[in-house]
Amino acid sequence: MDAHVQIGASSNLQLRHAVLVYTDQQRAFATLHDIVTQAEGAPLLAPAQPLTLAFLRRLAEGLGSQVAPELLPENVLARTPEMIVWWSPAARRIMFFGEAGEEARKLNGLNFPHPALVFKVCGRELFVRALAKNARPRVDKPLKTAPYWNTAGDGGRVCLGSTRTPESASVESIKSWEAAFFQSAFTHPLGAVRLTNHKQGFIGLWRSLVGKRVFPVRYLTDAKETLRQFVTRER
Repeated sequence: MDAHVQIGASSNLQLRHAVLVYTDQQRAFATLHDIVTQAEGAPLLAPAQPLTLAFLRRLAEGLGSQVAPELLPENVLARTPEMIVWWSPAARRIMFFGEAGEEARKLNGLNFPHPALVFKVCGRELFVRALAKNARPRVDKPLKTAPYWNTAGDGGRVCLGSTRTPESASVESIKSWEAAFFQSAFTHPLGAVRLTNHKQGFIGLWRSLVGKRVFPVRYLTDAKETLRQFVTRER
């Protein structure tokens, strides 16, 4: 395997430390080793020493020194190098149901009103929740379950399947993540949590919205978490 590192300037880099990571199925720990150079042959690892916060801080600063600054638009709610969270206003969007059941196929390609939504990209995973009000949510605001197949009601994780998704979790990727979500086919329920309060269930909900302009938020179920909990939850 070839590895390439772009430094951006002429630098004299020397191998000084090595971090070894040990894992089993439940735990992980790491040790820090100085490098012992030899007149001939490959370098050797010095005895293990514990990792310190100072070393980790220097390492993190060095790794993050090449991260370009971004101007955050108003719809962005939270941002880290690995995660971005934003809200999307209520809107009318086309939905696709692919090879789902016959009743779902009758709705394929139609235009529906959708509630305001909160999206989170963490790593390469996408999560989505719904909002009761069409406004930027507060941190303590309770969220609603996103009323979509392919989306787990308990955690909001989206089953992306073979959907092509962006390579990053940047501000510039927001529109592409939303497009990946809505342009994919909603084919199956995910998990046991109810996606809607509509008395005729998921299909009945979207069938009732054909030709409507506004999504009736009374059909949304409680997600049982606030925006803060949604953002800080790892998965």
